Amino acid sequence: MEAGVPQIPVFDVRVGDEELEAVAATLRSGWLSAGPQTEAFEREFAEHLGSKHVLALSSCTAALHLACIAAGIEAGDEVIVPSLTFVATANAVRYCGARPVFCDLVGGEGNDLNMDIGAVEALITERTKAVIPVHWAGYPVEIEELTALCERRGLVLIEDAAHAPWAHYGSKELGTYGLAGCFSFFPNKVLGVGEGGALCTDSDEVAERVRRLRSQGMTATTMERHRGTAMSYDVVEVGFNYRFDDLRAAIIRPRFARLGAEIERRRRLIARYRELLDDAEGLGIAYRGNDETRSSCYLMGILVDPGSRQPVRDRLRDEHGVQTTVYPATHQLGGYVREFGEASLPKTEDAAARLFSIPLYPHMPDDLQEHVAAAVRESVAHVLENGA
Repeated sequence: MEAGVPQIPVFDVRVGDEELEAVAATLRSGWLSAGPQTEAFEREFAEHLGSKHVLALSSCTAALHLACIAAGIEAGDEVIVPSLTFVATANAVRYCGARPVFCDLVGGEGNDLNMDIGAVEALITERTKAVIPVHWAGYPVEIEELTALCERRGLVLIEDAAHAPWAHYGSKELGTYGLAGCFSFFPNKVLGVGEGGALCTDSDEVAERVRRLRSQGMTATTMERHRGTAMSYDVVEVGFNYRFDDLRAAIIRPRFARLGAEIERRRRLIARYRELLDDAEGLGIAYRGNDETRSSCYLMGILVDPGSRQPVRDRLRDEHGVQTTVYPATHQLGGYVREFGEASLPKTEDAAARLFSIPLYPHMPDDLQEHVAAAVRESVAHVLENGA
């Protein structure tokens, strides 16, 4: 194989005939913006979550932003967030003029990459308005403990469930514990369609405001005017163009219908990876011992010595054709250091320096998974023996 060109991707997105036919039918319908397909998906997703409302949006970032607005977050407020997350979690706080306060993760022998609830409590000040946990890789934060903490301290809870459709804690779906839950439909996510996201909430007031804010603050949608249920509209506050559309809804509905089976396959793949890699010297497994049946199993995270990570990734790419990816800590990103200065999050910094993920997707054949696992073992062993 050509050196430097990975043949086995971390994520592999496939578009099937069912999606193509659904898009073609939508194109023929003449209704391309948010309309009947979007409404149908919102109902289906809400029913699955057991939530009163789901609002489809242009991205998970938009969902986080609107959730922050609905929570009343504003300049002078502080919002506690994890640092091991995509930057959108913290950016949404900054859009409202508030300050993200970064929380360290659990870590430990189980390599738990979620925020530490004890560390959250230690960060609460009189300025703290909300907490936004991230269910990293689809594994649940100790959400019942965090919910109780937020209720006790009078804080708003907003769940970043970008990684976690179809994941649960106890009898409840992730995303349904707080004021709002936010989901991502970016292509590499477990329910990917391109761009897109959704916000779920049990609050009628929040749902009404998000519905308005996603469409420029308008009091009536295009679909309502088309149906004749509204003849005109007003604009009652500054809103945004955060709408979803029926083309993406047409893609996501058949994918959502088979998501349960795909998540079950992901869980089996994670369990098998753990078996194949558990005893490998010099290698740690993210969420070791954590029950994968609660998770959406979005990622398969591997941890190695910081000095070994890049040589291991290079060897996986060049010798085995295996793609990997890494996850920087948000508080260490240049723009955040310039704005807020340096912060000390020892467990997060350690994990971010050691972590990378390996290929995982529901249609991954068993023999390909075994090849990837063997390549990981060989690459780690080679670097441990020979160095870079």
